[in-house]
Amino acid sequence: MAKKILTTPIKAEDLEDIHIGDIIYLNGHITTCRDVAHRRLIEGGRKLPVNLEGGAIFHAGPIVRPVKGEEDKYEMVSVGPTTSMRMEKFEYEFIRETGVKLIVGKGGMKEGTMKGCKEFKALHCVFPAGCAVVAAATVEEIEDANWKDLGMPETLWTCRVQEFGPLIVSIDTHGGNLFEENKVIFNEKKDKAVEEICKHVSFIK
Repeated sequence: MAKKILTTPIKAEDLEDIHIGDIIYLNGHITTCRDVAHRRLIEGGRKLPVNLEGGAIFHAGPIVRPVKGEEDKYEMVSVGPTTSMRMEKFEYEFIRETGVKLIVGKGGMKEGTMKGCKEFKALHCVFPAGCAVVAAATVEEIEDANWKDLGMPETLWTCRVQEFGPLIVSIDTHGGNLFEENKVIFNEKKDKAVEEICKHVSFIK
């Protein structure tokens, strides 16, 4: 099976044959974007200084360092995903307002993000936790930094990446949600396991 690689700017038709559980990679650009940036856009009505139409964001608070001898240049040290659920209450409007096509983070998201991904044709993907240095290794260059007044974790770091991933598709454009569907399956298995275990430990009071 051929490796599935998306390249920014991403079009809606690029996502049609991608489903939850698929593994994809990204070439092009991705911008780190967390809680405060979401809040500034949605609650504060401030326009993002980055054009995300057809683009990608990463729910992440990276560690960067200045490049010696080069003014306003930075290099990526570590960039691990942060919990995506923190952005859930903003994500529908964020997708609608920005035109972003790929959202990467940690853990699942719920109805708002599902609605946004289906209506506006976008994906939510999970980058494996604990692999922050692996993610940093795919960053060829930090090309821009915006809203640096927010501090390093919340700054919008726009990175040029090569085969950024692996990214596990958790919400697709068809209404699928990997985490929510797995919860149903796992709970069914759990109930059967508990029932069987209880048969053998019923003597314990």
